[in-house]
Amino acid sequence: MTRAVLSPERLASARAAAEKSDVDVLLITAGADLRWLTGYDALPLERLTCLVLPVGAQPFLVAPALEVPAVHASPAGSMDLEVVGWTETEDPYAVIADRLGRGIDRIALSNQMWAEQVLRFREVLPEAEQSLAADLLADLRMRKSPEEIDALRRAGAAIDRVHARMAEFLSPGRTERAAGREIATAIIDEGHVGVDFVIVASGPNGASPHHELSDRTIEAGDPVVVDIGGTTAEGYCSDCTRMYTLGEPPPEFTSYFRVLHDAQLAACAQARPGVTAESVDAAARNVIEAGGFGDSFIHRTGHGIGVESHEQPYIVAGNQLPLEPGMVFSIEPGIYQPGRSGARIEDIVVCTDTGIERLNTTDRDYVVLGVG
Repeated sequence: MTRAVLSPERLASARAAAEKSDVDVLLITAGADLRWLTGYDALPLERLTCLVLPVGAQPFLVAPALEVPAVHASPAGSMDLEVVGWTETEDPYAVIADRLGRGIDRIALSNQMWAEQVLRFREVLPEAEQSLAADLLADLRMRKSPEEIDALRRAGAAIDRVHARMAEFLSPGRTERAAGREIATAIIDEGHVGVDFVIVASGPNGASPHHELSDRTIEAGDPVVVDIGGTTAEGYCSDCTRMYTLGEPPPEFTSYFRVLHDAQLAACAQARPGVTAESVDAAARNVIEAGGFGDSFIHRTGHGIGVESHEQPYIVAGNQLPLEPGMVFSIEPGIYQPGRSGARIEDIVVCTDTGIERLNTTDRDYVVLGVG
């Protein structure tokens, strides 16, 4: 169980954002928004758990009666928040509708709310226009507080410690799956409570950005993409990609890796307050295109991170959002050569008053691991 960094002002800020947008009530079910607002990491069950944030009344949390003890044991239990337990023979949607009463014209729902829950809320609140809660909460969540940045800094240090141990896990003759199992154990051992993902992509598998662990045997000379992340007890995520080679890599890899390395540095140099998210993407992309590998960079340059591995702001063409101090995001350009190999370099960075701070501090260059 995570013990999230929590601020009592979040509920008030969310209600103020709703009022500004003429939303009468926020309905937040199990997921990242609920964790961020209350610290309660609800199980995503068929039984409804829902935080109800009316603009004109006190918030309350509706939960199955059998989950109420878990709510009280979580950080939400220390908040001034009414918990309404419902029994197996009650309809929780009707409970919420009855408490809200009449005059609800517009509701905002969790973006990842289950479809059946959306339809039930439409049934019990038929006059209410539905909208997305993330349209209101994203602006709040992507501007991290100093306490959140400290938590992300600790998460970054924890995943850096795993990368520092990679010689223990990668060697010729081992499968990606075997290495991945040990890396997952190390993620927990080095300070996380959950493993979010482990990518070990060797040789030609490196050309697939989200490669799943396979039974391919890692061979001498292979470049290996290792992209790993987890969630700490504070409820914040880590995410870092580094490149390894088993002995000296082939010349074609070193030639395009240098282009990638320069692109990642260029994007980091571009990131600072006032510039747009898309300009950071362009800084990396321009270097890769100039190096002749433009068609091999097939994804955005980065994503926000916090209580989710991927959240706003997204560092991608078309996003004209100006960066602000407190925004935390990845910078992770990649070059992928189908059938041969691939490479990606990823740092989590926080926008400061003057530029950025890297939350991953290990060397960005590829690491040659011995094969003897």
